[in-house]
Amino acid sequence: MPKIKTHSGAKKRFKVSSGGKIIRAHANKNHILNKKSRKRKRNLRKDATVDKTNFVQIRRLIPYL
Repeated sequence: MPKIKTHSGAKKRFKVSSGGKIIRAHANKNHILNKKSRKRKRNLRKDATVDKTNFVQIRRLIPYL
C-alpha cells in the first residue's frame, strides 16, 4: 500500500488530543471585532472539538496525526 498524503490545509487547522478527539479553533475571530462583545471574543479563543458528523472526513484528511 502506498502512503496517504496528508491534506496540508487540514494539518494546519486540526490537532488530535490525547484522547483521540480532533481539536479545532472557533470561527469569527479574525476581523470586524469591534462590534463583537468582549465576552464573545473571549469565548472564541477557546478550543473546540470537531462534531461527530465531521469526524470521519477530517480523520481521513490527517491520517498520521
